[in-house]
Formats: sequence, C-alpha cells, structure tokens
Amino acid sequence: MSEEGGEKLENTGRERTNAAGPFSFSPEPTLEDIRCLHAKFAAERDWDQFHRPRNLLLALVGEVGELAELFQWKPDEEPGPQAWPPKERAALQEELSDVLIYLVALAARCHVDLPQAVLAKMDTNQRRYPAHLSRGSARKYTDLLHEATSEDQAVGTADLACESSGPTST
Repeated sequence: MSEEGGEKLENTGRERTNAAGPFSFSPEPTLEDIRCLHAKFAAERDWDQFHRPRNLLLALVGEVGELAELFQWKPDEEPGPQAWPPKERAALQEELSDVLIYLVALAARCHVDLPQAVLAKMDTNQRRYPAHLSRGSARKYTDLLHEATSEDQAVGTADLACESSGPTST
C-alpha cells in the first residue's frame, strides 16, 4: 500500500488509488491473452462448434442482462459499486468478466481487431463530439451541430420534437 491508500500493481510501477480516486487497469492480460485463454478453454471442451457469431452475441446479451440485474433497483443516491459489500463486488467482477470474455470471443469470430476498432471509433467520436460543443451536454452529435448553428435562437418546436424522439445509438 502507498501512503495515499493506493494499492501497488505488481511489476508495473503504477498504482490503483482508493475507490474515489483514479483507476487504471493492470497491463496483463491483454485482449489477445484473453482471446487465447478463451479459445483454449473452448477448444478443450469442443465448444467451438457452438461459438458462431449469433450464439456468442446472445450469450453476451445474457451476460449483460446478468450485469444489469446487479444494478437493478439500487437507489440513485447510492454511493455506487465501490461501496458494495464484498459478495456483490465479487458478482460484479464475475459478470463484467463474462461480458468481456464474450465480447472478445465475438470480435475474434468476426475478425474484428478490437484495439484498432476502438482507436478508430474514438477518432470518429472526437470528430462527432468536439469538446467545445459537447462539454456538459448529453445531446447526440447530430443535435450538437444543429445547436451550434442556431445557438442564438429560442428553442422551437423542431428542437422539442428531436428531444422527445426515442433513444438513438452512436
């Protein structure tokens, strides 16, 4: 333990600080390591035959559902998972791990290089959500651009219609 209450990460020189402070992942295992671990696990059980993209996606969705159940019915004012009892924290860790394992397996089956895809997506997000337009705003990028061009106008009915439409994806 460091003097600030942080936990030293083995062989990294980095530190995880307390729940309220900054966090960083350990450098290992990498996504490639996780892919290999899961591939070996599945091969040893002859489960590759069941690991088609559709099956992996449905398993992933199921695990996301199990993860969501951990948060369901928690009060909004709750301090968050950092304050959960050890049993609930362990369940959170397991469900997040299941989600990651299936996500990596799905990406591998679909030949998507996740680290490179993340870099490309973050580049896209940087362009879609320039900091000067999106800081403190939960609006979708299409609304941000509209907002920037009509900043001095009062909110009209068209703006209200955009806000009342259903959820959109990025």
